[in-house]
Amino acid sequence: MPAPEPRVRFPTREAVDFVIVGSGASGGVLARELATAGFDVVVLEQGPYRTAADFGHDELKTFLNGEMSQHPGWADPQTFRESADQDATVPGGGGPPPAMYARTVGGASVHFSGNYWRMRPLDFKERSLLGPMSGTGFADWPISYGELEPYYTRAEWELGVSGAPGPFDPPRSKPYPLPPMPVKSSGALLERGARELGLHAQPAPVAILSKPYRGRPACVHCGFCMGFGCEMNAKSSTLASVLPEAEATGRCEIRPLSTVYHVDVNDKGRVDQVRYYDAEGVEQAQKARAVILAANGAETPRLLLMSASTAFPDGLANTSGLVGKYLMGNGHSVSHAIFPEPVNDWKSIQVTRIIHDFYETDPQRGHYGGGGIDARPLINATPVMHALTLSGGAVPRWGREFRREVDFGFGHHVGVLGSTTSVPLERNNITLDPVLKDAKGRPAIRMTYRDHDDDLAMMKFLQDRGVEIMQAAGATKTWREPVVPQNFHAHLLGTCRMGDDPSTSVVDAGHRSHDVPNLFICDGSSLVSSGRGQPTLTIQALAFRASELIAEAARKNEI
Repeated sequence: MPAPEPRVRFPTREAVDFVIVGSGASGGVLARELATAGFDVVVLEQGPYRTAADFGHDELKTFLNGEMSQHPGWADPQTFRESADQDATVPGGGGPPPAMYARTVGGASVHFSGNYWRMRPLDFKERSLLGPMSGTGFADWPISYGELEPYYTRAEWELGVSGAPGPFDPPRSKPYPLPPMPVKSSGALLERGARELGLHAQPAPVAILSKPYRGRPACVHCGFCMGFGCEMNAKSSTLASVLPEAEATGRCEIRPLSTVYHVDVNDKGRVDQVRYYDAEGVEQAQKARAVILAANGAETPRLLLMSASTAFPDGLANTSGLVGKYLMGNGHSVSHAIFPEPVNDWKSIQVTRIIHDFYETDPQRGHYGGGGIDARPLINATPVMHALTLSGGAVPRWGREFRREVDFGFGHHVGVLGSTTSVPLERNNITLDPVLKDAKGRPAIRMTYRDHDDDLAMMKFLQDRGVEIMQAAGATKTWREPVVPQNFHAHLLGTCRMGDDPSTSVVDAGHRSHDVPNLFICDGSSLVSSGRGQPTLTIQALAFRASELIAEAARKNEI
């Protein structure tokens, strides 16, 4: 998969205005915004530069071989433990890594399902509304929903989002740019069950085009969204939307297969270059006037901790000691249903209807948290993964009965996902493994994580509601996946949280490091709270806002 020929190549020993580490949901937005504002930008991405022509429907490569998530040049293992008194180990069994993300130009926006929820006003000030939670880092954001709303709108219109407002949606200044995707079977059944129980299903907002938009075609409903890149460019990834526009300015160079391992600080306490391994594994360094980390909530703190120096012995920008702390992953629970008539939910996108009746914390539940419910095929949407993940009773793993269950279930199955909160806990963190290293000698990511009991209770609450909804819709069989502490996360949030107080946060409300004036951090790590389960739109709204603030500061020579 040869990368497209770059329109510009910047010399590594001449300082560009900005080096951005990561090209995903936030990095892609920042690159487009700063390049179109007239700044010279180099984007360093550790994955290859795939294009729509490189994407296909190979389940084995995608799910079992981790084609999108593995480092393309060398082994890069991760370790996991539930608490600091345990030894961290590499998870076995062929499952996902603890921190699950894509390594490709466009990042996880290439392979995500496209769910695109806004947070609500309460998400930004829950501590003020509910009071403190003992033993947690529960805190208000330094910005409000009202401040971020214009950037939510901008993200929806610039990137391309299909949807329609629902009864519980927060205030918005403009409608969605595109109508909602057509409802599919799981959405219709979710609506039916919701009506029976007095709940309110609404169209799911998704970063997938229901109609042609900004030169890109509409979705063709192939059924391969979750985990796969879109060969139509109908999914509104940064790869399909903003990165081509960034490159078209002639001021943005994307360097794929560039794995950053250190951010250097000069004797004035400012970052001045980023060191990385190129596609051949050769050490390189790009000079920069400013650096923006947008590598995700696991890789960004890893890089800061690896960038320890005499000036920052505990890690770059870490005088607070909070780099890597307060990891949040969102809680998820799964239930399943079988219907007597064919559902064929493998067709089209993952989700077309959601329920947000339970979004807010309700003290009568006896625990903190709220969330949303959607119906979808889960990974069972693809034939091989359906056969490998078949569950719901004492089903043989081979033979005629297994074949009957596979054949029947593939067309008659609906999954229900509950998505909820993740309480910020200092014990949940990303650190450097003291023993395990990758092939280049970089310390492995070590994740320490155990869900708060309230999050587990909310997962179970939403799972119970999901079963009730499917039964009300006419399911003949339902079952639940066990609700247990999670050992991997695709939503990597909160590890470099923003705040006004340098002693309790890593970046300020403008995403500038409290410690280093020309270092910015803008990705999921900046979030103060997790929201209710689909953070990508919030991450991208923050990136649009940050790029505006950063560009203004640069023009005033304040960086």
